Amino acid sequence: MQPSDKPQLTVFTPTYNRAYILPRCYASMCRQTCQDFIWLVIDDGSADETLALLAQWQQEPHGFRLEYIHQENQGMHGAHNTAYGNIRTELNTCIDSDDYMPDDAVENILQFWNEAPRDPKLAGFLALDCYGTGELVGTPFPQTVTKARYYDYYHTFGVTGDKKFILRSELSRLYPYPRFPQERYVGLALKYYQLDLDYELLCLNKPVCVVEYLPDGSSRNMLRQYWRNPRGFLHFRFTLLRLPYAGLRFKLRQALHILPESLMYLLRFFGRAR
Repeated sequence: MQPSDKPQLTVFTPTYNRAYILPRCYASMCRQTCQDFIWLVIDDGSADETLALLAQWQQEPHGFRLEYIHQENQGMHGAHNTAYGNIRTELNTCIDSDDYMPDDAVENILQFWNEAPRDPKLAGFLALDCYGTGELVGTPFPQTVTKARYYDYYHTFGVTGDKKFILRSELSRLYPYPRFPQERYVGLALKYYQLDLDYELLCLNKPVCVVEYLPDGSSRNMLRQYWRNPRGFLHFRFTLLRLPYAGLRFKLRQALHILPESLMYLLRFFGRAR
């Protein structure tokens, strides 16, 4: 499928000092069977060769449109805020810098959405992640479910593992992630739980992202994230506690996290005050 003047999808990639692995993500964009999309790279203050790579790639021939934004380091959620503020296509999805897309991912995303019923109460849809071996990350969506809240997929229907969000861009700008001085992390799921207040998600049982959890990724360094970003985690927990649709077990789990995260905040606060 050839690109159009007004692409329907933006694939955005936040990156920070990932010049060593970003070419793999770029190569997967070049291999897409449908080139009718924008690839938006948010460079979150990289000090490596990322700028040089993007300058080179912007001169190379490919069907998709490549856009690049450099900003001072704000953390993953800050990069997401920047992406959402600059996306003008109907849909968007995030492919992290250490991940890449199967060759037919964009084609499958657009085909699924364009064949779906138009419903203003849909925030978009979820699709599957897989490993390089083809093995799924977690479980697929149950065949009996066509749409649900993000919360219900995981806490009612028992879906497990990371999944890929494809969101309507006008809605993804709702609930911007808060920023806290000297902190660089707020859980990205915060936005998805808040969108659950008014919207549901369809589900696509096809992988659109190949993941690799690298040693320098945030998911492999969560204890360090807790220590460095206690206010972000506390904001996350208290927001989830207030969700009117969430069950008691879910809220108890959030409450159990509040005490250790509060202690980390106090230790960080008094450590800086000395």
